[in-house]
Amino acid sequence: MKLATWNVNSLKVRLPQVLQWLTDNPVDILCLQETKLTDDKFPVAEIEAAGYQVVFSGQKTYNGVAILSKLPITDVVKNNPRYEDAQQRILAATIGGVRVVCAYVPNGQSVDSDKYEYKLGWLSTLHDWLAEEALQHPQLAVVGDYNIAPDDRDVHDPVAWAGQVLVSDKERAALQRLFDIGLTDAFRLFEQADKSFSWWDYRQLGFRLNKGLRIDHILLSPALAGRCKACVIDRVPRKWEQPSDHAPVVATID
Repeated sequence: MKLATWNVNSLKVRLPQVLQWLTDNPVDILCLQETKLTDDKFPVAEIEAAGYQVVFSGQKTYNGVAILSKLPITDVVKNNPRYEDAQQRILAATIGGVRVVCAYVPNGQSVDSDKYEYKLGWLSTLHDWLAEEALQHPQLAVVGDYNIAPDDRDVHDPVAWAGQVLVSDKERAALQRLFDIGLTDAFRLFEQADKSFSWWDYRQLGFRLNKGLRIDHILLSPALAGRCKACVIDRVPRKWEQPSDHAPVVATID
C-alpha cells in the first residue's frame, strides 16, 4: 500500500496537478488538505474518472480535507467527535483494514495570538481522540499538514525560527504527546538527506534556496510502522507552474 498526503492549497487551482501527480504516482490512498471548496463544488467526477473513490469535508475559502482511494472507503467520520468546530480539518475512514485520519492542524499564526491558543487546544483534543482510535484500530495512520516541525533538523534555519509558531516548544510538546500514544513519524524511520523539507514559502525564493520546513507528516501505529518500507518527500510538483507551497509525502507499507 502506498499512502500519501498533500496540502494542495486550493484544489480548484491545483486539480490538474493532482490528477497529473496521480498519473505519475498511482498511490493507493491520497489525503488532501486545504481543499478550500464547499462540498457541492468538489470535483468528484474528475477524481472518479482517474480511478479513485473520494470522501471530503469542505468549506468556502479555507481549510477542507479529502481522502482519495483506489480501495473501498468505509466508516467515514468528519471532524473530531471530541471537539465541536466549524472549521473542516479532520476526516477519518477505514480503507483496506487501515484506519486513515486526514488532518489539517491549525497554523497558529503567532505565539502571542488567540489562534495559537486555539491550535494548542485543538491538538490536545486531537490527542484524546486519537488515543481512543489507537485502541480501536491497531492499524492507524494519521497523516496531513501538522503545521509543526518536530525538531531542528526539520527547519532550514533553527536560530532564526527559534520560538516562532510552527517550531515553538508548546507545539512540539503537543506533537510529542501524539508520539507517546505510540505513533511514529514514518519519515524518520529511514535515513534521510539533510535539510529535507515539505513546505517552502512562496516569498524570498523559498524553494529555490531550500528555505523550508518539514511540517507534513505520516504518523503510523506500531503495526504499520513495522511494515513501512519507505517514506519520501516528492519535491517534483513544487517545481511546477502555480504550485502548492507544500510537497506530497509518500509512505510505502507492505
